[in-house]
Amino acid sequence: MALPHNLTAAAKAGGCASKLSPGLLDSVLRKLPASADPNLLVGFSTSDDAGVYRIAEGLALVQTVDFFTPIVDDPFTYGQIAAANALSDVYAMGGKPVSALSIVAFPGSGEPEILEQILRGGLSKMDEAGCAVVGGHSVRDEELKFGYAVTGLIDPRRIWRNVGAKPGDALLFTKALGTGVLATALKQGHTNERDAQASADSMARLNRDACAALRKIENDMAGGATPIHAVTDVTGFSLLGHAREMAMGSGVSMEINHTKLKFLPGAREAARAGDLPGGIKNIREWLEGCVGIAAEIPSDIKHLLFDPQTSGGLLIAIAPESVTAAREALTENNVEALSIGRVLGGTSPLLRVI
Repeated sequence: MALPHNLTAAAKAGGCASKLSPGLLDSVLRKLPASADPNLLVGFSTSDDAGVYRIAEGLALVQTVDFFTPIVDDPFTYGQIAAANALSDVYAMGGKPVSALSIVAFPGSGEPEILEQILRGGLSKMDEAGCAVVGGHSVRDEELKFGYAVTGLIDPRRIWRNVGAKPGDALLFTKALGTGVLATALKQGHTNERDAQASADSMARLNRDACAALRKIENDMAGGATPIHAVTDVTGFSLLGHAREMAMGSGVSMEINHTKLKFLPGAREAARAGDLPGGIKNIREWLEGCVGIAAEIPSDIKHLLFDPQTSGGLLIAIAPESVTAAREALTENNVEALSIGRVLGGTSPLLRVI
């Protein structure tokens, strides 16, 4: 099949909204045995952002894989976003990406120029990250998909995980929400060029600068205990879905203030217009019973709390006394850090939105 020039028209669901239901994944992964290898420092048991495997004293590999269907129409931009999204898992662990393998599913009759632009876009972001693309694998598929398996390096004593949040911690978040509804609006022809470009720019931005700012905070502690207790990147499971994993894994609960969140231009309008990705329904069902949302919160914001994000920001649980320094360091790196809530002791519901 020949691909249309508006790539999103050929995708049933765009970006991270094309991922399997988190509830389905949970039900399967719980049945699988964990590895007994003592060098496997982080596996899949806590749904962390990447795996970590120790290869020497003071050195470990961070490994992840991520690919998805088109979320924008421009092939070059699609490649950039897919690369930024795959790299994000390494940054969320505090690692430095060093190499990547591309993953391509492309129609046999697709135009070579489209594939070339996708690969060029991905390479441009990998070059920006200082990550070498060393090869890849491709298959014929009527539905286009693209992404990377990325390997990074990390000191095994300095791994950030999505567990470890402590009561009293502040919650910081580094990007605006709304990529899922805006991708749906784009697919339906309901969004304007300005809003679509703002969403694409956000998704294509690396989380590298946010990672570097957080590492600076740690380095300034001069050997003291890190104030950064948990980190995750917010992608296909939505802000509340990734907060749920952090809260459950840490044995805490969380309170999020909806007035502190930032939304991409046009996102609230798209949610009000009903441009909702199918993933929102799956995420709502998965989170049923563990989320309490204040009744007075506008319905469009309620939708956006469950919106599957593509290449979203970092959610950080940090000691309250380090919040000011962290926000200053992030700002110096041109990263907007939103203080969106706090970590509580184990209370019910697990997540509360006020």
